Amino acid sequence: MSSSRVLLVDDERDLLELLAFVVEQAGFVPIKAANPTEALEALEKEDPAVAVVDLNLRPWSGFDLIAEIRKRNPKLPITVLTARAGEDDKVRALDTGADDYVVKPFAHRELVARIRAQVRRAELERGTSGESTLAAGIFQLDLRERLLVVDGELELRLTGTEFRLLECLMRNADSVVGTNMLARYVWGYNDPPAREAMRVTVYRLRRKLGDGRSGSRLIETVPGVGLRLRTVRAEQATEPSL
Repeated sequence: MSSSRVLLVDDERDLLELLAFVVEQAGFVPIKAANPTEALEALEKEDPAVAVVDLNLRPWSGFDLIAEIRKRNPKLPITVLTARAGEDDKVRALDTGADDYVVKPFAHRELVARIRAQVRRAELERGTSGESTLAAGIFQLDLRERLLVVDGELELRLTGTEFRLLECLMRNADSVVGTNMLARYVWGYNDPPAREAMRVTVYRLRRKLGDGRSGSRLIETVPGVGLRLRTVRAEQATEPSL
């Protein structure tokens, strides 16, 4: 982990140098990019383990860069740096393909902890790469392509956080998974920002599944405890047996 490369993208030179110093002191190799073009060049040449992207970039926005990175490297963990604390920007960043976000101003230790968690998560995924699919009830998850098939028909492409959240729920299908366990499994840490990111990710995942439109939920919230994935639709579960 200590030799892992971290791609840092920020058009404020002073902040970029500070970020590079912080990650280097933590034992990582910083790869600096002052604009989206440099970032994409570094992505191809340096094979980073994690990308840290500021949303306020020129000539492209950070959102555009995240989308392009995600096209070129679907599995690269991306952490967003933003001074925008609004809910809409957080949702948009995660929707675009970011895995996590850190709001400015931030403690250096917090950023390093997030990067370490992302690196550990990526290493864990590589360690389980021999497994290709995971099935639970109406769900079938392609672990290599991050593709979900529901009812054998609906195909959904998932972001990194959506994929890991659903994977954890599927491995514990029809059982309640605690919030702390989910946060650590998906983000590698458990603190208020992780739990807020989880709430946004659950919302996005439910929206993709069309969850709740018929009055029942496939991803059920158990207040004060966590989440449960129902692997059979309510109408199927209540069908009379012949």
